[in-house]
Amino acid sequence: MNTQETEPKNREGRNWLLLGAGLVVLLVVALLFIFGLNPWANSSELPSQLNSSTAETQQVLLPESGPPLQVGDLPYNFALSDLEGNQVALDQFIGRPVIVNYWATWCGPCRIEMPHLQNTFAARQDDGLAILALDQDETAEEVSGFFDEFGLTFTPLLDEGNTTSENYGVGRILPTTFFINAAGEISAIHRGPMTQSQIDGYLAETIPAS
Repeated sequence: MNTQETEPKNREGRNWLLLGAGLVVLLVVALLFIFGLNPWANSSELPSQLNSSTAETQQVLLPESGPPLQVGDLPYNFALSDLEGNQVALDQFIGRPVIVNYWATWCGPCRIEMPHLQNTFAARQDDGLAILALDQDETAEEVSGFFDEFGLTFTPLLDEGNTTSENYGVGRILPTTFFINAAGEISAIHRGPMTQSQIDGYLAETIPAS
């Protein structure tokens, strides 16, 4: 075999391999820049950047239905109309303490309890407290008249067909109230009318002391 002929061929093969490897490296670097990763960045910075991105995308996803709710569960999501026809969903309030109160204008115990809820809302709304009062299958006019009569300033919602109360297992027990903390977990459930001291006690478990 002529060694003078094979040596240039070997060099030529090595040159093609080096060229190919160089192109692969350039392609990888270009893809890293396209997807926002700097290959020359300090590697100690990358975990914090990734953790920050992951934290921003984390959110509480409420279930739609399931077994009877217990303290510590995530509540079932709902989207109901307010008195102006706007859709209000429970998951809009995740990150805030929420009271979900099931009631009706014809419910005598509800009429006794409502002023206590209004006092609570006035005292704790600066803590981010939201009260969603889910009326049981009545008209917007009936609910509006009731709210005007009692001077209520929290949020009434229309549970048409009692679909949400059935999902929550309320049955015929009005009022029934669910307390939800800022993490989206049920902190207390009360069936029947509440006194002001009972509401305050449930809120102590719902809103952490500052």
